[in-house]
Formats: sequence, C-alpha cells, structure tokens
Amino acid sequence: YRNMKILFFLCLLIVGLHSNSYCYEPNHPAVRNQNQRGPENLNMPQQAVGNSVCRFACCFYKEISSRENNGNIFFSPLSISTAFAMLTLGARTDTLTQILRVLSFNPSEISENEIHEGYRQLMQMVNRKNEGLQLNMGNVLFVLEQLKPQDKFLNNIRNFYEGEAYPMNFKRADQAQIKINEYVAGRTNGKIKDLISNLDPLTEILLISYIYFNAEWEKPFDPKYTKKNKFFVNGNKAVEVPMMFGMGQFKHGYDEQLSSTVVQMDYKGGASAFFILPDQGRMRKLEKRLSCERMSRWRTVVSKSSANLYLPKFTLYGTYNLKNILYKMGIMDVFTDKADLSGITGQPQHRISQAIHKAVVKVDETGTEAAAATGMEIVPMSVPATITFNRPFLMVITMENTILFMGKIVNPLKKD
Repeated sequence: YRNMKILFFLCLLIVGLHSNSYCYEPNHPAVRNQNQRGPENLNMPQQAVGNSVCRFACCFYKEISSRENNGNIFFSPLSISTAFAMLTLGARTDTLTQILRVLSFNPSEISENEIHEGYRQLMQMVNRKNEGLQLNMGNVLFVLEQLKPQDKFLNNIRNFYEGEAYPMNFKRADQAQIKINEYVAGRTNGKIKDLISNLDPLTEILLISYIYFNAEWEKPFDPKYTKKNKFFVNGNKAVEVPMMFGMGQFKHGYDEQLSSTVVQMDYKGGASAFFILPDQGRMRKLEKRLSCERMSRWRTVVSKSSANLYLPKFTLYGTYNLKNILYKMGIMDVFTDKADLSGITGQPQHRISQAIHKAVVKVDETGTEAAAATGMEIVPMSVPATITFNRPFLMVITMENTILFMGKIVNPLKKD
C-alpha cells in the first residue's frame, strides 16, 4: 500500500477596506451583550461556534449550488466564517448585526465574548500538532501605512484569532502584491503562489484567511488497482476518470431521508471525510434536505462492514466572489458606504471593496510503501457491498464535529 494523501489548501481574501434572502432566524437587535452567563462547560463556546459554522456551511452551499447548477463546488466554511467573525471585532451597529446573523449567531443566546472564545478554541484545535496530519489555519491583516489600527482591535485579533497585522504601502500596488503573495505562499507550503492579481492601489485594509490541510488515509488505497473507468456527469455524458479501488472493512451506511449512501473515511490525526452518493436522480433532494441535523447523524448511519469501494481521484479549485454571495445572504452594509468598521481604525468611513475565497482539494496517491502488515485485514465470510462513486456526489471533511471543507464533485476531470 502506498500512502494516499489528500491536500486542501485554501485562502480567503478580503480585498480593500475603502469603505433578500435569509437562511436564518429573523432579525435580532444589535445587542452588544458582553456579559458571560453563569458557570458553563469550558468547551461550550467551541461547540456553539462549531454548530454555527455548520449552519453557515449549509446556507452557503445552498446559495452557491443555486447559482452553479452543474459545476463542481469546494469551499471551507470554517475559513470564511473565521475571517468574518474576526471582522466583527471592528464592526458596529447594523454592519455587526448583519454579519452575526449570516454567520448564524443569535445575540440573545450567545455573547460576543463567547463567540470569539469559541473561535479561539477552534483555532487551537485546528493548529495543534497531530501525527500524520498537517493542518494550519491563520488570519492576517495588511493595513495601509497611514492607517493606525486601534490597539484593542490588534490585541483582540492576536488573542482570539492568532491574527497578525502588517503595515503595507498599497499605492505601490505591484510591490505590495509580490509581498502579499509571498506571505501566502509561505503559509500554505507553496501551494497557493499567486493569490492576488491586479491589486487596487486604493486598497486600505486587506484581510486574508488561509487554511492548509495535508493528511493520509488511515486505510490507504493501493495505486496498482487504480484503473480508468466511466464517471457519469449527467444522464447523457460520461468521462473517463482514474478510479481508485479498495476492498475490506469500510464505514458505510444508507441515509433513508436523503436517499443516499454515506461512506466515512478517516484520516490519521483525527479528521474524517464523508462521501455522500445520492441514488440516481436524487441529487436535488439531497441538496434541498441537507442540514446539520442530518449530517450529525451520519456517524450513527455508518457502521463497519465488508465493501468493495470505487472512488475517483480528483483535484478541485474553488474560487468565489464572496461579495456577491454574502450580499445575497444578508451581509450588505459592510460592502457599501453604510459600512461601520469604526472599531478597526476609529473612523467609520471604510468598507470592503472585494472578497475572494479560494480553495483547493487534491486527492492523490503519494508517499512510500507502507509496511506489509498494513495490507492484512480479516474479512468476514459475507458478500461485500459494492459502492461505486461513478456519478456526482458530495464530500464533507470534519474534525471534532466541525466542518473544515464542503464540496460537490460533478466532474472529477474539471479542475475549477
């Protein structure tokens, strides 16, 4: 067996602070509730934030899939959510209310302190060292030299989000672009080299959130069984893809409510991938009914039993203009002259001019030969189920019940 590695690297980029339809609760008043409530479980904020990231993931996915009917989808809800939560440290009035609502927080149920503490705990969980798994996530602000971010804001982004802030001369846009791209390349192990192009010299503040994931399967595929096979993009069109094959004990099951087969594959280091294959013609039903409640039940839907598994190799690049998507979802003021980000610079007249999210997923077989013992597995004398991912399916990557990545593979050969 060779190790099979899966790489996810993602950058979320919010360019330039110059200055419908809700998937959520109705409007909540802009309560700046900073009071901690009674003694609570120390992990409660992380759980609450993890739940909100899940709700945001479902809403964001539904918004994208309604726009991109037949395309691949891939994004990190955790990275997008973290970047905008960090922004709330400097947001005020309606700007703050809209961001919290779209991130699925109800100010009457959770204080802002608890929200930021929850993200702090998630950042710690994501960035701790794990055997066989590389996962790095961070946030950085590049600020126009003449603008002086407030000390309180800088301390808060450092303490809660492991965030950093650097002065930048955006007027020399070419030089600024090179420096920023070098920074991002360094933090993503060189996987994202040219994140920014055509940087606007009028940019005042640039916020970048990045996540890099490189993990090995607990149960790797053997490359010698990978063969070309048909993948049915839709009813009429088929493409030839490299299809991996694994046999033995796999965690799998059937979700009746979603009319879908669910396969859970674990990584070394504690992360898991769920591959969800809807029955023929049931993708719309799956997407419509997708919810956090359903996803939380997948761990109980699956159980270990004998299976022959066919899964395509694929690489996806997801690039999204967040400004359009989030505006439609209800984050409006931060992109217009109504923006109030006075908690960052002390002045309210700055807005976000652009927000770009970039994610990459690569599934490949790399690494050295594993020890022979890893190939030995006791298979019970039963007829194995055959599970073939040869038509569009969904993919969700989780760690400690938090959604790191979410995607839809419609055509494994299309990279974007």
